[in-house]
Amino acid sequence: MERTFTFYAVTYGCRVNQYETQSIREWWQSLGGQETDDPAEADVILVDSCAVTAEAVSDARQMTRKLGRVNPHARIFAAGCAASAEPADFDLPGVAAVIAQKDKFVLLRGHPLDMTDFSVPEGERPRFAPFSISAFRRARPVVKVQDGCSQGCAYCIIPLTRGPARSRPVEEILAETRRLLDAGYREIMISGVNLRQFHADGQDGRNFWTLLRRMDAEFAPEWQGRARFRLSSLEPAQVTGEECLETLEGCRMVCPHLHLSLQSGSMAVLHRMGRSPYSPESVASAVEKMRRFWPVMGLGADILMGFPGETEAETEETLAMLRTLPMTYAHVFPYSVRPGTRAAALPDQLPKKVRQEHAARVRQLMAERHADFLRKQLEQPSMLVAFDGADARHGNNEWYADCRMEEGFPCRTGHELVRAVPVRVEGNMLMVRPSGEEEPLKHPAGE
Repeated sequence: MERTFTFYAVTYGCRVNQYETQSIREWWQSLGGQETDDPAEADVILVDSCAVTAEAVSDARQMTRKLGRVNPHARIFAAGCAASAEPADFDLPGVAAVIAQKDKFVLLRGHPLDMTDFSVPEGERPRFAPFSISAFRRARPVVKVQDGCSQGCAYCIIPLTRGPARSRPVEEILAETRRLLDAGYREIMISGVNLRQFHADGQDGRNFWTLLRRMDAEFAPEWQGRARFRLSSLEPAQVTGEECLETLEGCRMVCPHLHLSLQSGSMAVLHRMGRSPYSPESVASAVEKMRRFWPVMGLGADILMGFPGETEAETEETLAMLRTLPMTYAHVFPYSVRPGTRAAALPDQLPKKVRQEHAARVRQLMAERHADFLRKQLEQPSMLVAFDGADARHGNNEWYADCRMEEGFPCRTGHELVRAVPVRVEGNMLMVRPSGEEEPLKHPAGE
């Protein structure tokens, strides 16, 4: 007999975490769980944490402590990467279990009110954790195709928390994608921890571009022009080969938008980071070739500033790279020391103030580039906007510009792609209104 209970979930960090929280949410709902937006009402609380920066760990720890005070009677599960990296930090009042990232899937195995054993013997741990979803809280659901990373960048703690690279079976990816499209979602984010390492073991000869071509061939005949795929963060070395260019040009459902894990524009810094071999020049050349089939494109990046030993000249090299590339936005982080990583033991650690100053200079440049991008978006005759289910007036267009429907026009309650025309720029938002066209047009990437 179904036992009703209430639960509250808070998620930090990457899209993969959001995906895994959603999978746990659906499992609890299948057991009779009802989600609440008030943690004081919850019988069960999930804190799905991130460990990419010290601040992320601190935020999750503070939230866990706060939730224990707000609701001392709830069973709190502290899970995720921070729970792996700093488990003692989450041994707090009200916490029923601190669950390492590699064991997070155990929350899909039992009833949250009854569970007492959260450990999994090494031999019983599946190669790819059995997370799956049928819905999403936002308009852009995530399909997780890969987990873990074997690259071992000097600054990154993720290989220690999520383990080596593993790939999801292709048939599971296709089934989940179809499930989400049939459920009414019209923009799907294809995501993983390191997409370059999709099927990196080479056992079947496939890589990420093979997967993307398969997904496009499977779904474009029915969904081209009515739905689209957006790619999550890519490794720069992943986009410099001809296979990438041929795949992106040939795919009919992929948004003309890339997000690259650039990190730095200095070859010396990239070498100290232990990054995969690529140069700013090779990335610039690849992006220039993309312009032949994506004359308009969104281009974002992750940038890590203040890495140990970063000089003024190396900072300028990163700024120069970002001026050269047709950047439209960037996620800029000051370097954060992560215990257990190789970078934590490197000499020439920069003071926090210097790291923040280097990051601030990049943010200032990217704010200017983003403003230029939005002004140029006004030249587009129309665009397809995926409006967010949580805020029906807000969404993103195919180039990943934040859009907002003007007041006076109907809110969108579904997840359909809406043909809209840009009107003006307000702050970091592109104001749009419906174009009046009855049918959505073919996606620019497929024309």
